[in-house]
Amino acid sequence: MKKLLTASIMASLLAGVTLASAQTGKPPLPLASNPGQGFSKEGLQRIDAFFADQIASNQMPGAVLAISKNGKLSVFKPYGYLDKESQKPMTTDAIFNLASMTKVMATVGALTFYEEGKLPLNAPISDWLPQFKSMKLGQVDADGKLTTIPAKNPITVQDLMRHTNGLTYGGRGATPIHQFYPAGSAVAAINFSADEFIDKLAAAPLLYEPGTAWDYGFGIDVLGIITEKISGKTLGGVLQERVWSKVGMPSTSFQLADKDRARLAQPLPIDPISSKPQKIAVHSKQVKFDCGGSCAYSTASDYIRFGQMLLNGGSIDGKRVLGPQTVAFMTANHLNKDIKNNVSATEPARVGYGFGLGVAVRTERGLAANNGNVGDYSWNGAYGTIFFVDPKEQMVVVMMGVAPGDIRKIHREKLNALIYGALDK
Repeated sequence: MKKLLTASIMASLLAGVTLASAQTGKPPLPLASNPGQGFSKEGLQRIDAFFADQIASNQMPGAVLAISKNGKLSVFKPYGYLDKESQKPMTTDAIFNLASMTKVMATVGALTFYEEGKLPLNAPISDWLPQFKSMKLGQVDADGKLTTIPAKNPITVQDLMRHTNGLTYGGRGATPIHQFYPAGSAVAAINFSADEFIDKLAAAPLLYEPGTAWDYGFGIDVLGIITEKISGKTLGGVLQERVWSKVGMPSTSFQLADKDRARLAQPLPIDPISSKPQKIAVHSKQVKFDCGGSCAYSTASDYIRFGQMLLNGGSIDGKRVLGPQTVAFMTANHLNKDIKNNVSATEPARVGYGFGLGVAVRTERGLAANNGNVGDYSWNGAYGTIFFVDPKEQMVVVMMGVAPGDIRKIHREKLNALIYGALDK
């Protein structure tokens, strides 16, 4: 039976699954008049063949791809397995942990308070979290000795949103400063309550002077906790009220319900590059707070609607989340000439990018390994999810996959080439 099921899935991948047959339930956006509209038939076949090859060669267990073009759902299909060990086929309603794609939603939620005048971007975060009133800047000498001096600048709300705050991820370096920090957002949320987490960060030396360098870290986690302070609700409650309910994202949450666990996509047991066992800790461990940097779950259906809302200028189906000028502000480059731009250090495909509020923004074409246009914006997830918006092409791309190792970076570049190569004007 398993062999027959596998053969059936692979045959459908190679032949190309139609939009209609791939869906479970109502489509997340209005359907294009023809499946694959805006893309060449040959290009779509190459996309199908890519997923078929990656799944057959154990480079990924499965995926869901959703692409909107000109406001219409052009591609929406599952590939491979939700759980390859049990031979459970992927479905379009599969749930994935978003990892850092959570950051984009948390930023949008915070910007709703900005629009209400409750969260000025230039305000110091110590207005809500007094622990950050007097931060220390870490300095490491040639012998590896750490000393600290008072930071000159306060951390502002804008510093949180654009990653210029100095609150680094401990897992992204080996200096004595990095050792003060948790490895990442999900690790922090599993091990600390929100109050414990804030106290730990506030006691740590900063890697950079606030407002002087882009460095990936805990800014959006702190931002989420500030929105909780303003609202008196959990971050999940804030996003449900201000984003998810308006956009129409019924399967997006921080706490995965027991009834939905059967839809949770699972990674391959062995990393295809390192050949070491792999797992996603947050799948089985409860988080102690809603971490805006990593912890949300969602589906391709929900997230393609979220991306379309941003492309539409902050509204979808007559419901407004943000004003169009706020979205334009969010997706502009916020790294001025005096800020050290380290965005490309996250991956080679980020050369030529600046950073807006919660998203990387392309400022120059032709420098990055990935194709695209000036003004496209994006952010991906460490467990294999992909998200980008290209306003010039009027295109939103969401790929939900579960590949937590370095293979995910290869998938990002290859899928980008396949999608842009398939465009057919």
